[in-house]
Amino acid sequence: MSELTFRNAEENDVGLILEFIKKLADYEKRLDEVIATEDDIRKWVFEKHQAEVIFALEDDKVIGFALFFLSFSTYIGNVNLHLEDLFVDPEYRGKGYGKALLKKLAGIVVDRGYGRFEWTCLSWNKPSIDFYLSLGAEQKDWNVFHLTGDALKKLADE
Repeated sequence: MSELTFRNAEENDVGLILEFIKKLADYEKRLDEVIATEDDIRKWVFEKHQAEVIFALEDDKVIGFALFFLSFSTYIGNVNLHLEDLFVDPEYRGKGYGKALLKKLAGIVVDRGYGRFEWTCLSWNKPSIDFYLSLGAEQKDWNVFHLTGDALKKLADE
């Protein structure tokens, strides 16, 4: 019987983290949007501590990851654990490993006293949406917006 374990990422894992980010982006048909480098991951995750990464391992082989960070909710007056990325290699899906990663993260939220656990999901990703709803997650009715590149610079310079 296979054993699932977890470990926190270390600085020497930057290449592996970027590999999983690219796997997720490829699944989402957005690989061309990935501009992150190993140096970026090293700087923001390990030097500036702006995010954390947990790996899921089956029999000591890394088969998935979750990257998360904190945000602050003025409504609840507490921090939220925001899950940015979660990915399990396709050949390891259907074994409950995605749910196990979410359970691990939920435990972090509870243990650290955070206010809530939140994430976004692409609107076309019905299998994931159905999965999240089956866990008791609430689907909010707002869209996520972002500014990058020239649009970001234009607004900043106005």
